[in-house]
Formats: sequence, C-alpha cells, structure tokens
Amino acid sequence: MPFIATNPATGKVIAEYPAFNAVEVESALAEAQSGYETWSAMSFAERATLMTRAAELLESELPAVAELMTSEMGKTFAAAKGEAAKCAMSMRYYAEHAEEMLTEQIVKTSGSRSGIRYEPIGVIFAVMPWNFPLWQVVRMAAPTIMAGNAVAFKHAPNVPGCALYMHDLFIRAGFPRGVLRNMFVEVEQVADIIADDRIVAVSLTGSERAGRSIAAVAGQNLKKVLLELGGSDPFIVASSVDMERTIPLAVTARVQNNGQACIASKRYIVVQDRAEEFIEKFTAAMAAVPVGDPMSPETVVGPLVNKSQLDILTRQVNESVAKGAKVLTGGAPVGGEGYYFPPTVLVDTAKDSPANCEELFGPVAVIHVVKDLDEAIELANDIPWGLGGSIWATDDAEIEKAINGIDAGMVFANAVVVSMPELPFGGTKQSGFGRELTAFGMREFTNQKSYFVA
Repeated sequence: MPFIATNPATGKVIAEYPAFNAVEVESALAEAQSGYETWSAMSFAERATLMTRAAELLESELPAVAELMTSEMGKTFAAAKGEAAKCAMSMRYYAEHAEEMLTEQIVKTSGSRSGIRYEPIGVIFAVMPWNFPLWQVVRMAAPTIMAGNAVAFKHAPNVPGCALYMHDLFIRAGFPRGVLRNMFVEVEQVADIIADDRIVAVSLTGSERAGRSIAAVAGQNLKKVLLELGGSDPFIVASSVDMERTIPLAVTARVQNNGQACIASKRYIVVQDRAEEFIEKFTAAMAAVPVGDPMSPETVVGPLVNKSQLDILTRQVNESVAKGAKVLTGGAPVGGEGYYFPPTVLVDTAKDSPANCEELFGPVAVIHVVKDLDEAIELANDIPWGLGGSIWATDDAEIEKAINGIDAGMVFANAVVVSMPELPFGGTKQSGFGRELTAFGMREFTNQKSYFVA
C-alpha cells in the first residue's frame, strides 16, 4: 500500500510513494546500524556542530517546509512556520546542552571511584504521527541522536513529504547516513522490524490502540518502549480566574493545530460561580474563529487531516447530541470542498456519550459546570488519560491545589499546555509512559552504566 499525501483543503492527491519491500527494509536497517556505529564514536562537540547545521538549514527553508506541512495535513501556514521554527530552536537547545545533561555522575561509595555513565544503546525505531509532522520527529529524535543513538522512523502514511524532508535534512547537514533514517513501511511490517536485532528500543507517539500493539511486540522481544498516547486534557476555570485574559487563551487551547493535538484542552471544567460568564464569552469567541484556507493569514482553523477524521468527529458529536448534549455553536461539517469542521461548543453531555468517553480530535470543546474547585479536580481525574491539564486562577492557593491534585504528566497554570525542551514531556495512566525532552528524555535511550572501583 503506497504512502499517499492528500491535501485536506481540497481532497486532492498531491504525492504518492511506494512502501518499502523486504530488500529496502534491510538496506534501511543496515544503513541505520552503520550510521549509529560512526555517530556514537563522535564527540559531543562534533555532534553539536552537525545538529546546529541542521537547525540552520531548517531555518533557511522555513517558508517552503511550512507550506509542505500545510499541504499534507492542513495546519495553518502560520502554525506550520511556528512548528518549523520550534524544531530549529530545540535542535539548537540539545546541541548546546546534551553534553552537560549526560555528564558522568560521580557517586561517593566505599570504593576509590564510582559513578554513573550515560552511553548510547543503538538504533531506536520510532513510529510517528501526522499531527505535528516535523516537531514529533524532532522532539523524539534530537535528544536521542545527541545522546549518540540513531533513529529509524516510520512516519504516518499521509505525510510522506515531511518524512523525506527530515531524512534529507540530516544528510544535507552532514550527518552520517542512517543517523535519522526514514522508512516507508506498512503496519504489517512493523513487528518484524522491532524484532530485528539491530533495533534496541521503540518509541511511539499515537493512539492507545497503536500503543498497545507496539508495546506487546516490544515486550515479546524484550525491548524497551516509550509511549506518548492520547489525552482529554482538563481546562479548569476557578473562582479567581481573570476572565478577560483567559477567554482568548481558552480558544487557542482548543483550536490549536485545528483541534488535532494530544495536549489540546478538550474538557472545560468551570466552577459554578463563574460558569455563566465563561460559557457566554467562550462560546462567542469560538463562534468568531475564522475557518478557511490554511494558507490564508486570516485563517485560524483549517481543515481536519482527512475524510476519515472528519467522519469520526462528526459521529462523535452526533452521538453525543443524540444522548442529550446541546450545541451552543458549530456542530456539523462545513460542507463543500475539503474536510472542515467548525469550532464547536457542547454542554450537558451525558456521561456515556462520546464527548465524555472518547478523545475528540478536532475543534470541539465540552463544558462541564461543577460546584467548586474540589469537584473540578475530581472530574478532571475521572478519565483513563493523564497527559496534561491546566488551571486558570489568580489565587495562589487555588493554583497549588490544582497542580497537586490533577493526575497528569504536565500541569500548567494560566498558560496553554505546550511541549518545550526545558521540561519533560509525557503522561500518566493510558496516556503512556516514559518521558521525552530534557535530560530525562535523553536518558530514556541510554545505558545508565554504574561502575565501581575497589
């Protein structure tokens, strides 16, 4: 089955690439292993020089690569430029900080010398999603590669151009071939790749279903796996909220990346004494969000990634309405060319409706009204996921209570949840395990070798 890029704004196929055959898979794995052997022997300074060069190349090509992302998955051109710039910034960050993050730790024991060293382990196989087609690769690969590993990656089949761009970027920057190796492989080929002796660990960002499948195969082969899965992040509005500042950020938190982000806020949990004001202002702001051509500078929300995602979101909203949910704005596909769904606000959703039981991967917000902050935190935790969450308050006690109480890998106060190189990224419960970014992420794929000299 080929890897096909379809422009979600028009529904038209723009590129097609064949899947790798067995010979091409073998060649890619051999190249990745060879690249690792060369790369792992290089110094941090040499690695940093090449990673910085890749960042410079990316920055010089920013408009073109942004247009590529927009054409393949529909994010707005402005958002795509921001994503590419963030990738370059993070590559520089790990080029500058990798050595200090992996510095040998001296440990005082009864021996004359002892400590911990962080050594690369080999070729990591990464399965990447389509929603942030450059950032997801960089988020996983930049720290992992700077630690001395190589990364062979299978990208989502609808963003093949982005996969090739990342593959070629590292070659053009001067990296040994194979250090970042694209593989156009199908789902059916993944298990054999993971089982290959040259693959030492696996990283996946994607759905829970994919996570279970990948984890099972990795477990059968006794290989470490890192999973970053879905989420239904709470956005808690407390009594002390600064409403005027919060409303525009509440909209951004839901419609970023056309609503297709694992860390996007999806459940708006509002205390009763601020609920009427929040619902009125938030609904009006969502209704006013410009929807249209993702290449237009006026557009804030472009199309969903494909017809399948549009159909899934439409079903989720329709079934939720059938179970009693009320639509305050939006609620149905835009119609016409492309896969557009408008910013939507739902209230009064039944506990067993898709709006409460499933992740909504599109610009649909669900509002819950609760008695107080304690009830808000209880409801925030009443889901199988625990990726991120946010608290919106001006009172320090309310902020601290929420940070302590929300069961998630990341909690932000008065800010939209984002990933950044300075903080570890990952979740709890069915949102996965392991961490990306920072020293924690770099060490996920290292041999944390203890030594002791008597």
